[in-house]
Amino acid sequence: MINLPPVIIDLINPFAPCFYGVSTWMKAQTLLVGTILTPGKRTVTAALRVMGLQDEAKFAQYHHVLNRAVWNPLAVARVLLRLLVDTFSPKDEPLVFGIDETIERRWGRKIAARGIYRDPVRSSKSHFVKASGLRWISLMLLTPLAWAQRIWALPIMTVLAPSERYYETRGRQPKTLTERALQMIKQLRRWLPGRPLVLVGDSTYAALDLLAACQGLPEPVTVVTRLRMDAALYEPAPPYSGQGRPRKKGKRLPTPQTYLVAPETQWITVELLWYDGQIRELELASASAVWFHYGKTPVPIRWVLVRDPLNEYETICLLCTDQAVLPQQIVEWFVMRWQVEVTFEEARRHLGVETQRQWSDKAIARTTPLLLGLFSWITLVAHTFHLSGQPIITRQAAWYAKSLPTFSDALALVRYQLWMTLPTFQISRASPDMGKILHPFVLSLVETLCYAA
Repeated sequence: MINLPPVIIDLINPFAPCFYGVSTWMKAQTLLVGTILTPGKRTVTAALRVMGLQDEAKFAQYHHVLNRAVWNPLAVARVLLRLLVDTFSPKDEPLVFGIDETIERRWGRKIAARGIYRDPVRSSKSHFVKASGLRWISLMLLTPLAWAQRIWALPIMTVLAPSERYYETRGRQPKTLTERALQMIKQLRRWLPGRPLVLVGDSTYAALDLLAACQGLPEPVTVVTRLRMDAALYEPAPPYSGQGRPRKKGKRLPTPQTYLVAPETQWITVELLWYDGQIRELELASASAVWFHYGKTPVPIRWVLVRDPLNEYETICLLCTDQAVLPQQIVEWFVMRWQVEVTFEEARRHLGVETQRQWSDKAIARTTPLLLGLFSWITLVAHTFHLSGQPIITRQAAWYAKSLPTFSDALALVRYQLWMTLPTFQISRASPDMGKILHPFVLSLVETLCYAA
């Protein structure tokens, strides 16, 4: 039995019904705590070693939790979503989610779903770099944190999206990114009935089939994404005359690029929180239209042109499938999407994403979603500690001043609470005299362990 702080016990117990068997659940808790405490590579053996189980003869049973044991990852995602929504999201406000794909760089002949993809980090408009690895689509809750004073992207559900070659070698019909994204959106909608949902994504998700499907749900999901500057826009279809097929569109409208250069376009000046965290003065132009392409379902949208009067940022065009939303709100929602990229980077740096070494299909499909979900769970635990009176202290140094906490500080707080429950750091309680001697050393050692990457 692991000795855990009461706050952590309260936030870990809701996941117990997702695991079929007490033995699997106990081993999963050991791996969870070990993954949080261990620095460097997030392997099963590293987690066991930091938990003092390096002499465990039945260590293979801990590998079975990931590659063989019966438990429901989808149920884990649903419990995590409920905890996050209940903690961070007021009931009278829409829930904003970000969706994006990322490449987990991996090599190995036994990794069946591995493919060759464009590396979005190392590539540019003029330079193309390939990367070998696994492609994931992640759905994240975008919510403000008072103690961080900014938006955080908290992963909820992450699914594997293999390449077309993976399906061709198995004689199966490949699924596109938008088809997988639609499956995730429908699942999210079933989990959150009655709540207004907003989905924010990049241009990958500016697909008419996806937008039409989200609008056609019994409870529509609002989608905000980028719109092509040459998109074919039309007026709404006129009323049906009773003869022939009903029309799908009306008169052709100018493209966003035409509106951008037209002198009669009306612009409004607003102040918005931009990607760099600063309030910037931007110019917006907006209107409603129907986006249509032959062979596709027409989608009513509100488009928004965003122009920087200082010409420091490229002019972009956004779309929203809810025409009643104000242009300023659309831009604010889209800017929140950048935190998804921040979460991917933080998970790589502090939670060891890309360092795991599983090669079986089931272990691969489970491990990376768990590591990304761990980002959300650690944030939730740190927030709960903060509400109970434990401050999230920012790590300071003479050469680095940081005013607000980041994920590394939240992780350090959770690690500190876990380390303090272990007998190693309870010397001062058993021997006050020895505690006084070792107190500075212990504090320095604990700080190093808490912030180890």
